[in-house]
Amino acid sequence: MSRSRSSGVLLHPTSLPGPHGIGTLGDQAHRFAAWLADAGQRVWQVLPLGPTGYGDSPYQCFSAFGGNPLLIDLDLLAQQGLLAEDDLAHLPPAGGERVDYGAVLDAKRPLLERAAERFARTAPPSERAAFAAFGQRHAGWLDDLAHFMSLKLVHDGRTWTEWDRALAGREPGALARSRAELAREIESRKLAQYFFFRQWESLRDRCRALDVSVMGDVPIFVAHDSADVWARPDLFELDPSGAPAVQAGVPPDYFSETGQLWGNPIYRWSAMAREGYAWWIARLRSAFALFDRVRLDHFRGFEAHWEVPGADETAENGAWVKGPGPLLFDALVRALGPLPIVAENLGVITPEVEALRERYGFPGMAVLQFAFGSDPQTNIFMPHNLTRDLVVYTGTHDNDTTVGWWTAGVGDTTRTEEDVEAERDFARAYLRSDGTEIHWDFIRAALGSVADTAIVPLQDVLGLGREARMNVPAREQGNWTWRFRAEALTTAHAARLRELAEMYGRVARRTAAAPDRSEEPAE
Repeated sequence: MSRSRSSGVLLHPTSLPGPHGIGTLGDQAHRFAAWLADAGQRVWQVLPLGPTGYGDSPYQCFSAFGGNPLLIDLDLLAQQGLLAEDDLAHLPPAGGERVDYGAVLDAKRPLLERAAERFARTAPPSERAAFAAFGQRHAGWLDDLAHFMSLKLVHDGRTWTEWDRALAGREPGALARSRAELAREIESRKLAQYFFFRQWESLRDRCRALDVSVMGDVPIFVAHDSADVWARPDLFELDPSGAPAVQAGVPPDYFSETGQLWGNPIYRWSAMAREGYAWWIARLRSAFALFDRVRLDHFRGFEAHWEVPGADETAENGAWVKGPGPLLFDALVRALGPLPIVAENLGVITPEVEALRERYGFPGMAVLQFAFGSDPQTNIFMPHNLTRDLVVYTGTHDNDTTVGWWTAGVGDTTRTEEDVEAERDFARAYLRSDGTEIHWDFIRAALGSVADTAIVPLQDVLGLGREARMNVPAREQGNWTWRFRAEALTTAHAARLRELAEMYGRVARRTAAAPDRSEEPAE
């Protein structure tokens, strides 16, 4: 990993402003990239970009390889002649600070199907050739994903274990018949992936031109109801019915007295090892094609994961079970070379986990919201205890916003009111803050630290409270919906952030007035 100091902003594309009910990869994404450059921010961190399933979580996707069709910008498809202006007339209106995923899905799906139909009728030979090449390049996952999503539609969205037995069990004859019967739908699903990847590559090109790198996110586990598990059930610990025999989670912690039960199936690591970890090599090769760096979620699970019986409804009765450790990462390095990975090493971290991280030189993570509640000599998140090989955050997508954390009291944690007050008193003294701009105090502490990379959620740049929180761990519904309004993000925010980035050596000082590339965003 480069030792160059940098800073950036965490913002998932769904949170971007704009029309049609959800942020997309279109104009507002390009404007945000330009705003980052003007703000002296050299990293844009996003959450997983896969097609979301239950609970709308980007960490529970229908595919570990595909893109989320809801992020496709319909205006760009209209500019290509694949949609007419009348097609866009009945979409959700512009604005809104929450994503209604159900409404967006109902509105977008028929329009993406219409765009696919027009592509099939009108696309010039060069576009058809590009689509064919895309299909060949991604055949290892694209065919299964398109077929899987088409079958889910036929089965009214039910989990694959509830489908017709022959299709759930992938009997060759049943699969061949359904491919023929669903050919049009399957082709439409493939084209949606083509549209997504074309728009993402355009945005990546814009970021490269602005010297903004993109940090992606790879969850350690995949959703049970996914094309990945349906296509390769032999790689997962499933019972005879196809349900998870054991499931992933974390033990009781800061966020929950009963732990967090994620429900993801556990990998059958022995089967993966026999194939030389080919599935993981393909997964990270795909991620590195999309991103400059990857945050590897729940890194400690590669050393040992919390395994819970499949029928349990809380995570209390789990046990730590050893993962593949260096066998996996040695295989990845042999296949892919140096791995641009940031290890999410939060939670119950053992010396063995840190040894695994350090063996491959992966930067770890530190979160300032965890810095002020314990002994300043031993708390590894205290700014004076940070090291260079870290990515420091004011907070993450799983935390409250900094303002929300400061004002909400106990909130969703296991702390007492006395704990909270002592934490606040210490933070005031440490940061020399009166608390009126606690978010900027945290931003200054993060950017001023020795950590090579500092990341700030956009909610903290804007000084928003807990109404802007992205996710509450262990809460099944109501997450991932926050959006910001275009007018809320200004050149004044950019100037203040750039001043800190320049002051602390995270971007070169401007020697002369430079043009402002970020127009004031508009709905």
